Amino acid sequence: MKLILKNPTPKQIAISSALVITVATLVSYVVFLSFYTDIAMLPRVILWTFLIFLISYFTAIFYLKRYIYRKIKLIYKTIHKEKLSADKKVETKRLDLDAHIIDDMEKEVEEWANSQREEIIRYKTWAEYRRKFVGDISHELKTPIFNVQGFVHSLLDGALEDPEVNRKFLKKAAKNIDRLQNIVEDLESISRLESGEMLLEMQVFDLKDLVEDVFDELEFKAREKNVTLEFKDGASQAYKVRADRETIRQVLTNLIHNSIKYGHAGGNTKVGFYDMDKNILVEVADNGIGIPKKHLNHVFDRFYRVDKSRSRSQGGSGLGLSIVKHIIEAHNQTINVRSTPRLGSTFGFTLEKAK
Repeated sequence: MKLILKNPTPKQIAISSALVITVATLVSYVVFLSFYTDIAMLPRVILWTFLIFLISYFTAIFYLKRYIYRKIKLIYKTIHKEKLSADKKVETKRLDLDAHIIDDMEKEVEEWANSQREEIIRYKTWAEYRRKFVGDISHELKTPIFNVQGFVHSLLDGALEDPEVNRKFLKKAAKNIDRLQNIVEDLESISRLESGEMLLEMQVFDLKDLVEDVFDELEFKAREKNVTLEFKDGASQAYKVRADRETIRQVLTNLIHNSIKYGHAGGNTKVGFYDMDKNILVEVADNGIGIPKKHLNHVFDRFYRVDKSRSRSQGGSGLGLSIVKHIIEAHNQTINVRSTPRLGSTFGFTLEKAK
């Protein structure tokens, strides 16, 4: 009884109302019969009591359905419709008075409210991300544009006629233009990856051969920093993987180039392979400056720089690691980083092992 009163259905409300009216009427008759003891009236009283119960019940049902139930049903159907996707046909759900329509509606409203709250949070997150992204782009573009502007105006103001500085200024302006071009190209690459426009050409290739090619490409930069490029122990054997060879080359080039750029003079960069049953784990490790713990969760963010002044002086768009992450995720694989300041960093990513 307590449960019925706590969560009543429209039918239970009608029955309860009818019972109350009937009992009240019956009590009135009992009081009446206490003054008039005509037993012959008892069947008539019982009949009238039954009729009063039926009339009360159907009257209550009618008004509940007319003024309450229909409104609840409309709200329920509206929320149910809003929850369905735009391309899905709306199915009309049959609701009757025996169903716990109020309980169902309450559940639907709560689920709908939760989904709306989550969607609002997502919108706010994306809005904040867009604001930050636009701010980062503006900041990254402003420096090379300002530099080019300064060099060009200096040349126009008379430095062009000075043989000691004109070529120097032109070289610096060209360097900043190259930086602008790198930023735009990297932004375009991320856009294609995120939109799915960059199609991966999956093929089977030898991972060790690809790393050796990257080592050859970066040998000159490594010699400039006196950094040794080598394989870890146990990585001498060939590992066949299935992936897009050119984008994985881009990943390896970026990671190995970063290890050289932020490595110590006389240091080393080592690449290792580990068999993970269905995947191959590739690790690029160095003994360079390392990354503080507070920055580890952000190293793959766009334009994020651990040491802003040093990073800009080293060149680059600030989008390299973000592109690396997008490429690996486009392969349905994962990438991670672990690092200790002054001891070095290790970037690891997985690739599907060729059968």
